[in-house]
Amino acid sequence: MSSLRTCVGKDAKFIVGIHKPEFEIKNVRSSDCLESLGQLEDGTTVDNSVNFPREDLYEPQADIIYEIANAFPFRGTTYINSAWADIKAGHPEKIFIAAPEPCSLLQNVKKIKGDKNRELKDKNSILDILPHALLIALAQASTDPEELMILAQKSCNILFDSKNQNLSKIPVGIGYKKKKSGETIPDIYDHELFEVLVNNRYLPDDYKNTLVLKPGVQGGNEITGEYFSEDRKTHVFEYLRRNSYIPWGHFASNMANDTIRYRACDLTVEDMTGIRHLYYQRAFIRVASQLDIDLPGKRERLTQDELEKLRVKIEKKLKQNQKLSLKFDASLWGWNFGFGYAQSGHRLHASHQMIHQQNAMIPEQVPTDSGRSMTCFSCGDLISDFIKDYKKTIGKNFFENYINAIKNNTRTDGNSTGEKSLVVMEDDHTILFVPKAQICEWELQLLPKKSCANILEADMNMRKSLDKAILFAVKTLESLGAQFVTSIEFSSRFDSENTDQQLLYSFIPRLPHAPHTFSEAQLRWICGVYPEDFAHACRQEAIK
Repeated sequence: MSSLRTCVGKDAKFIVGIHKPEFEIKNVRSSDCLESLGQLEDGTTVDNSVNFPREDLYEPQADIIYEIANAFPFRGTTYINSAWADIKAGHPEKIFIAAPEPCSLLQNVKKIKGDKNRELKDKNSILDILPHALLIALAQASTDPEELMILAQKSCNILFDSKNQNLSKIPVGIGYKKKKSGETIPDIYDHELFEVLVNNRYLPDDYKNTLVLKPGVQGGNEITGEYFSEDRKTHVFEYLRRNSYIPWGHFASNMANDTIRYRACDLTVEDMTGIRHLYYQRAFIRVASQLDIDLPGKRERLTQDELEKLRVKIEKKLKQNQKLSLKFDASLWGWNFGFGYAQSGHRLHASHQMIHQQNAMIPEQVPTDSGRSMTCFSCGDLISDFIKDYKKTIGKNFFENYINAIKNNTRTDGNSTGEKSLVVMEDDHTILFVPKAQICEWELQLLPKKSCANILEADMNMRKSLDKAILFAVKTLESLGAQFVTSIEFSSRFDSENTDQQLLYSFIPRLPHAPHTFSEAQLRWICGVYPEDFAHACRQEAIK
């Protein structure tokens, strides 16, 4: 095709490499280390002689491996092992992660043989003898609310509604203490245990509220925005993170403490509308202020109509004056759904609150230590650079070819009778699909079907469609068993002249038994399912 590493061919069809390994290996071992490994049930010895062949080796037909360059070269290449994927082909019921079994140490202690009816007189003492690593594991895995309440009291100083701190009492606050500097901080005994506990959905809601959800309990981050539905069943706070790992700060849209959501499947369409509305609103306001566009004087959120009118004003002003320079000309959006922490101390996922999304604005330039300036990084720029090269090399618009390739898709394994569609859901505005080359076995992607390079170009109908599809994607992944999902947005610069770029969302689950290792560090993504079969499993899940 060309020197471009992409699976999207110039004919709007996907390019799939097929490895059919056949090879000879010269045996250069000089000695044998023959040993017995054990025996069969009938006493026959099992040894390791197969590991020490005398002659050279020949492999006539190893597993077929499909190599698919990612649609976007900077995301590497996917390798599908046919031996793994063939097992699931035509069997969507095999594509799932089993839900964790119920877990309670205290309930299991009650079942000790010979003492089935005994009462646990001192439940604290049983948990006291656990090593710290096992406490962490229990806090992560336990589905027993009573057990979690006891662990919560071991993690921090909890205040109750009476002097008698009985478990039946309702927690009303956290004890605080002063550091030598005079700073007031929560009296947390065990930070790791605390963090794991407050992210366990089986912890009673009044504990969640007191320990992590109540405004202010996470620190002095100011609340700068708010969304609530007319029936008050949806309530979202926007927190400002001043000292952020993202330069120039970022905003977090968190479900409020009177609207507790710890699972994607608990989210409503109105919840997602509220979370995303705060993102659109913050970005539009910050761009408008750079363009000297007047903003409503009232100190309350913009209505949907007001938001749309503001977006149209911004678009009009940017189009009227191509020389306008925006100091902050790109948006950043992401969602870490789910929390996981291993007893080894390794954090498995980054959420600090199950349902929260982050957004920020990215500057166009930043000064360097040499007195010059450089362009600030935005992941959407990687797409912008690539599609320019694609059009120059192929002579066609990449995203037009990409969407047509999705529609023209044939099965990766060449089976003409199996499922062939990559599409999970679509409407007049957007398409949710399984990418041909996934950077995770269960990755989903979302694209506008109409011209829309960033959220400033997304009108009200497009925003509604995007919000609905984002919710659908994460709910579907959770229904299949995913507990951790990272969602990211690739978008163009607001003042970009590249009109071929499209807004893109990627939903990337973290799966069990699939840690990032040397393969992933080389951008080699190993998959055990054909993308067409995963799309079929997602569609089947949506029907349930």
